[in-house]
Amino acid sequence: MAKVKEAEGREALREADAWRTLSDVSSPPAVLEDGARPKAPLATLGRIEGRLRHVLLPWRDVHAAFAEERAHGHFFLFVPVFLGAGAALWFAAISDPSVLALLFIAFITFWPAWRLRHREDWRALTAGAAFLVPIGMLLAAFESARLDTVLLDAPVTTEITGRVLSRESDGRGAIRYRIALTATRDPTLKRAPDVVTVLAHNRHEPIVIGDGIAGRARLNPPSGPALTGLNDFAFDAYFAGTGAVGYFYKAPERVAAAPAGLEERIRQEIATWRNNLTEYIRSRIDGDAGAIAAALVTAEQRAISPETVEALRQAGLAHVLAISGLNMVLAAGTFLVGARMLMALIPGFAERYPAKKIAAVGALVMVTLYILVSGGALSAVRSWIMICVMLVAVLFGRSAISLRNVALSAILILVVTPSAITNPGFQMSYAATLGLVAGYAAWRERPVKREGRGGVLPAVGGSTGRFLGGLVLSSLIGGFSTLIYSIGHFNRIPAYGLAGNLLTMPAISAIVMPFGLVAVLLMPFGLDAIPFAIMGKGIEWMIALSNWVASWKGEIVTGRIPPAAFLLIGFGGGLVCILRTHLRHAGTLLVLIGVAIAFWPGDPVRPEVLISEDGRLVAILRDDGVATNRARPPDFVYAQWRRALRLGDVVKPTMRKTAGLTVEEEAAAVETAKKRKSSRHRANREKAKAAMASAFDAAASHAGFVCETKAFCVAVSPNEWRIVTLDDVAFLGTACDAADLVVTQAPLRTAACRSGARLITARHLRRTGALEIIPGEEENAPFILEASTIPAIETLDRPWSRHRTYDWRTGTYTSGNAEGERHRRDTQGEINETDAAISSDF
Repeated sequence: MAKVKEAEGREALREADAWRTLSDVSSPPAVLEDGARPKAPLATLGRIEGRLRHVLLPWRDVHAAFAEERAHGHFFLFVPVFLGAGAALWFAAISDPSVLALLFIAFITFWPAWRLRHREDWRALTAGAAFLVPIGMLLAAFESARLDTVLLDAPVTTEITGRVLSRESDGRGAIRYRIALTATRDPTLKRAPDVVTVLAHNRHEPIVIGDGIAGRARLNPPSGPALTGLNDFAFDAYFAGTGAVGYFYKAPERVAAAPAGLEERIRQEIATWRNNLTEYIRSRIDGDAGAIAAALVTAEQRAISPETVEALRQAGLAHVLAISGLNMVLAAGTFLVGARMLMALIPGFAERYPAKKIAAVGALVMVTLYILVSGGALSAVRSWIMICVMLVAVLFGRSAISLRNVALSAILILVVTPSAITNPGFQMSYAATLGLVAGYAAWRERPVKREGRGGVLPAVGGSTGRFLGGLVLSSLIGGFSTLIYSIGHFNRIPAYGLAGNLLTMPAISAIVMPFGLVAVLLMPFGLDAIPFAIMGKGIEWMIALSNWVASWKGEIVTGRIPPAAFLLIGFGGGLVCILRTHLRHAGTLLVLIGVAIAFWPGDPVRPEVLISEDGRLVAILRDDGVATNRARPPDFVYAQWRRALRLGDVVKPTMRKTAGLTVEEEAAAVETAKKRKSSRHRANREKAKAAMASAFDAAASHAGFVCETKAFCVAVSPNEWRIVTLDDVAFLGTACDAADLVVTQAPLRTAACRSGARLITARHLRRTGALEIIPGEEENAPFILEASTIPAIETLDRPWSRHRTYDWRTGTYTSGNAEGERHRRDTQGEINETDAAISSDF
């Protein structure tokens, strides 16, 4: 069978070469039949025609191109592509696709895919796609059902008790605990998450991993996208198994914990190794250098200062902090070369024993320990799988680096964790690896000229020149391969990333990683002081250079691009790297179409009003800047808005304080309000109305918000919409009478203003996520009639968004229809007593 396949491959190559020969001989002759030379125009046309035929003739026989791709084994490279496409389709669906339907499709497409697996045309790929895409969807469905993570449905303050699974500390002494919850009380949660991440700000003795922990904490559900199309942190939390995030009000206490199972004890032991190693490295190297050194070994980055992290990003060096191919290859390569050198120094050892294979086994053990203590990020797992395949190939004398190894690692990851296909780290890691492997394969196959002595600078043409050239080429290929993912996921690119990598990579490759590996290996013997000191100096040099490059202010904010452009460019670039015949130009065409869509001339539709998911931040977009209702908008949300929409300078609100806007309730009313957890005072209607009218008058001639301290903020948008944001719901009635749009962070059950104004509460935002409000085509049209709203949450019928419909009062999930019916009842006046007490003048 193998000989038959080999013969078929040789025949396919001969057929492809025949087509190339045909394209060469089909060019018009340079001499006419009577021996005369053609005139210049005719000769030019002949050359053009010959070149066109040379390009187009291979496309006339697609079968030959497919046969050549099959001969090189490139059909196997499409297996992870089809599996990933299926998983991506499942995650992008509005509701869960039917598992039975997917099983049926996979069953009926298996036989054609199996029968056509040896064909050398497009039908083999089509049959394979028809079978593997539903398999990828089934894998995604299985992973989602297997995890079944419970996400917290609403913010809550409660007493928690659990077991510490892991912990990380930052440079200011705060410790973030990952806790397996065992109990909650005051109140007891009906639908408590299994695992939470809680930050302890107060200084205390760190609680040992595996011990019990207890304390009063504020828990919040994982946040959704800051805007539609941006990263959904609730999705990430679901597949990471994290049900809630929050913070302790005071230092947590150590309590007794129930015995853990075998698997949990193993995980706790690994987490303990990781934590101890992190703290030890930071004790050996001070400051950000020590925090980065620990991050390079254990991937714990919380101790790095935000300024240094931002400088590394702007210098294009953020990838250094991630445990990825660079770290793994440098560690494995340093161990492999160092072990072989040590064995070569032993007289007669290299002649008697296979030193290269022994070193490969040692490197295999070393990178496996590295992945255990590094936290197991997707980029690290990808690198570990590839390096393991490469080292095993060395043991059997096979080619270590190939596209098949890249595909094999992708298949293994997608089978176990199909959700990885949506992860930016996974996408960028494989894009860079694919580009580098394909790029260097093309470089090896280039026509080679005889190398000279280098002229007046022999070193430039020798080993130094090859090193610098390889460094430049690697940086160019890696940066260009991941460019679309930086734009699509982070909406920015470092303009001087190439310079940052060229300046710092020699230090990282020759100083930081090799001495870091030596230091870790010498730690059991207490001989790590000098290697760690050298590693720290190398990192300090890297930080200084990144700060210098970042001072050039070269970050390019790209804004959001259409999803179609992102998919076309990403898929087209993959085809260019995977294929080697003229078929790869189909990928080039897809890339060009994607670029045209992304940069098609014309102004994109911009929202006029942005509302954050919690209702605390509201922004009004203008041509010359953006006005916010917060003097210091939260960076986590606003930074995403700024990059996605390319926002201008922030116009801070004008703060005022008018006395007597509220009136204290009588004692009986205060007690009632305490029991109902509602407002304990009411608005002074006349003063509140006058203050709000005065604020609107000031806002009409002011580009930003005008705010009454701890009461409300008002603004007038470019389309003359009157907008009020409430810090105190006692002013709800006054705001509804005066505004077109009212936003409050309180979870009111009231659905709408009776005056006709649009009311958006935390209860509404819980189901929609962040909102973008876009004006209609008619200028200065009424807000209610013309404005369109784009929610960040596109569907509530997926496992990672279904918690938004949970009603803790009834313990059930409310459908969209039931919620809409309740809203209509509230609008018609059936408002409960609590809301009536909150806004009695409503």
